[in-house]
Amino acid sequence: MSTSCSGNCSSCGETCSSRTAEQTSFLAPLNDASSVNKVIGVVSGKGGVGKSLVTSMLAVKMRNKGYKTAILDADITGPSIPTAFGLGSDGVGVTQDKLMVPATTSTGIEVMSANLLLDSATDPVIWRGPVIAGAVKQFWQETLWENVDYMFVDMPPGTGDVPLTVFQSLPVNGIVIVTSPQELVSMIVAKAVNMAKKMNIPILGVVENMSYVECPDCGKKISVFGESHIEEVAAEYGLPVLAKMPINPEIAKAVDEGRVEYLETPYLDQAAEAVEAI
Repeated sequence: MSTSCSGNCSSCGETCSSRTAEQTSFLAPLNDASSVNKVIGVVSGKGGVGKSLVTSMLAVKMRNKGYKTAILDADITGPSIPTAFGLGSDGVGVTQDKLMVPATTSTGIEVMSANLLLDSATDPVIWRGPVIAGAVKQFWQETLWENVDYMFVDMPPGTGDVPLTVFQSLPVNGIVIVTSPQELVSMIVAKAVNMAKKMNIPILGVVENMSYVECPDCGKKISVFGESHIEEVAAEYGLPVLAKMPINPEIAKAVDEGRVEYLETPYLDQAAEAVEAI
């Protein structure tokens, strides 16, 4: 037990001898009307690397494979999933049993996000950490998730309250770590890897976003942010590199216009195979 231990295991990610089998299980049960087969977290050690893009595209990839997919947007204060799919704030309903009904995209992907509950997408969510973490648990427990094969959880950056809540409260089957090619990539990946290991969460692999720009004339790949070191970093932790995604204006345009599910890109094929293989 740590000398700074408060005795409250629910707010701690450490594994120590003072925990009992009963204490270490904080899984929040789904409501009786819901069913989710696999839960995949999409994480990063810092913001702005493209977690929401990877989350959206993986959900689309698995939907195109014939699975029923869903996205739980756990980035409560910076939700961008609804915009990527062109969903408005009127997309969430309520059942007679007071369960929230998620919004459904044009191809059938279910989405629950804070921005679907606000009067305006630009309204800020000014909540403290425990309240935000509680909202994530509500999205999991009080939403009607019907026969979902794969749920993707878009998490906020870092290793704070929300990632801890997701790892402890949801039955996460694996995570995908998203990063970018800057020099601090080793630290970014290390933080995510170390948290996952402390929480005993399997890591499926690493996706490097903004890896390069491809010249439209000659096809040459230009490393805008410097040469990638993702292979060495991933090898250090025994992880596969699942994708190296380019900077592509067409992808950015499709996301801004709410058309992410109509993008035809091969970048995340290997990542989708890793998810399917769980």
